[in-house]
Amino acid sequence: MRQPRPLSDHSLTPDEWPEGEHLLAVEEADLPAGRHAFHKDALMTRIQQDTQTAASPAAPPGRRRLPRALIILPAAVCSLALAAAGFLAVTGGDTVKEAAAGPALTAPVGASTPAGVPQLLERISLASAKSPRVHVGADQYVYIESKVGTTYEKTVDDKTTLVSDGIHRRQVWSSPDGAEGWLIDPAVSPPGGERLDRTNEKGESEPAYLNAPTYDYLATLPTDPDALLAKIYRETEGMGNNRDQQAFTTIGDLLNESLPPAELYTALYSAAAEIPGVVKVKDAVDAAGRHGVAVARLDETSGARTEWIFDAETYTYLGERTIQVRPNGGDSGLIEPGTVLHTEAVTLRQAVDELKEVPSSGA
Repeated sequence: MRQPRPLSDHSLTPDEWPEGEHLLAVEEADLPAGRHAFHKDALMTRIQQDTQTAASPAAPPGRRRLPRALIILPAAVCSLALAAAGFLAVTGGDTVKEAAAGPALTAPVGASTPAGVPQLLERISLASAKSPRVHVGADQYVYIESKVGTTYEKTVDDKTTLVSDGIHRRQVWSSPDGAEGWLIDPAVSPPGGERLDRTNEKGESEPAYLNAPTYDYLATLPTDPDALLAKIYRETEGMGNNRDQQAFTTIGDLLNESLPPAELYTALYSAAAEIPGVVKVKDAVDAAGRHGVAVARLDETSGARTEWIFDAETYTYLGERTIQVRPNGGDSGLIEPGTVLHTEAVTLRQAVDELKEVPSSGA
């Protein structure tokens, strides 16, 4: 694990400043993103190897095949890992297209406080328990639509810059068992999208697990908060920068691009309340520009804070973002406080009858 860059000598970190002070305003049209590369170190290693090979003058960037397993990975893992390599993955023999790079996103770093976190999570949990639930039949598909963006470091001819893939629409379909799926995401898939399944490069079917769940798998997780948190700690051992941050990240991924049963939602929020270091951020903005209150946690190693954003009145889940709050992120030193590393807004979760069917409300 690389060592973090030294922190500033200032007595206050940006997350302790008055909200918005010393930081740039959000540039909504060009949001960036990118987080959780640490979820998949092996995936990143393979992509980095491909990048190094493709960097020679004889192989122009963006014109090379990028082999990868067609496995449903957490959304942020796919986005950051592929974007960090500077490629879009394509299946079926197509060439790889270089991702369009736009300006990095910046946003005010909202002030955080540990006060009131248990009460906030309790209100969120109660609101979640009253929400209507989407049932997905065995012959149906889970459809999740969102707006996402990624900020990443891009190196060309030994010059590194901070760029983003911009805010864009992401659509994912998956069967309850994960055997069939489809992804449309301009940042990581070819035009028209690509097939997703749980088959690895050896042709073997990979089982679902916490960081790559299916609808059916989520129904098997314990709904007792203590048992659930113990399972999360146990099965994510050695991942991430520390166990508590990894547990928080894992719960966030389950809340985001998946469809947990009603009882599991309640257990996830209760489990999150038991993780040390969880704080509240009064104002955070998702990728759709919606303001809300956030449940968050700072990764002390990377200096980035992951935020789950909820409507401040109804406590409906809106999305999440990861924002740099301390000046020690990135090998290049370009990732400064206020850089939004990942932003995502879930706009629709629904059961559909056909693969690639788009509900009328999500058109």
